[in-house]
Amino acid sequence: MERPAILVSNDDGVQADGLAALRRALAEIGDVTVVAPNRQRSAASHSLTVDVPLRATYLEDNVVSVDGTPTDCVLLALKSLLPKPPDILVSGVNRGPNVGDDVTYSGTVAAAMEATLLGIPSIAVSLGHSAGGTFDYVPAAAIARDIAKLVLERGLPDDTLLNVNVPNLPAEEIKGIRIAKLGKQTYEDSIIEKTDPRGRRYYWIGGYISTARTESDTDIAAVADGFVSVTPIDLDLTDYDAMGALRNWPFSRIASVVRAEIAARPPSTESAGDGSAAAVIVERPEDES
Repeated sequence: MERPAILVSNDDGVQADGLAALRRALAEIGDVTVVAPNRQRSAASHSLTVDVPLRATYLEDNVVSVDGTPTDCVLLALKSLLPKPPDILVSGVNRGPNVGDDVTYSGTVAAAMEATLLGIPSIAVSLGHSAGGTFDYVPAAAIARDIAKLVLERGLPDDTLLNVNVPNLPAEEIKGIRIAKLGKQTYEDSIIEKTDPRGRRYYWIGGYISTARTESDTDIAAVADGFVSVTPIDLDLTDYDAMGALRNWPFSRIASVVRAEIAARPPSTESAGDGSAAAVIVERPEDES
């Protein structure tokens, strides 16, 4: 039987320990190709690079480093680099959890989102923090492998990915797996202002979690209790309940008022300009090869 083709990406960079562990584990069940950012791209979310060209560098036959975001990597892999679509994408293993609101910022989750948009069953896998600050990716990679086997066997609904968070514990201390909804957390002091030696202000975005919703059915609670959380994420972000309420809002009146307001204005005499606004151009060095 032909082995499944597995695409692996992440947002911690192509040299990350979590990606190496995941690659080794997935090689037990399929043929793995890695296409990942050339550096740390955490919190890149679902961003694409559209203002500069991308460069892909083959580090090994099946390992490609891209100077772009996780979304760039997946799009480039599926539309250009791979000879055929993979059977599954697995993104991770991320250094740190992606629970609750983290999924809106996460490049790890965004890689899975991009593949899902392009019709590839996808999983995002993240490893929780530990009290000692160390990360053992082996249990998380093994769990990702076995969940990937299930997805390959059973498939996923259209436009749905799996977000998996593994507690940072020895394998024997992980209690099991919970299907969980996204939790909710609030970050405080997220902007840190500093002054450089020339007296100019600069900023770090960071902060800490001050409050978190810890209902037992959330991903946050599952990981805190020593369980792996598995959360299905639907790419349809529509709030259908809110649609019903919004249909009672007087939106048509706004359109009528704006039409009347614009019709009553005198013809504009302002020049539209010639489009010669100043621009800053950043040039990349030419490829020395």
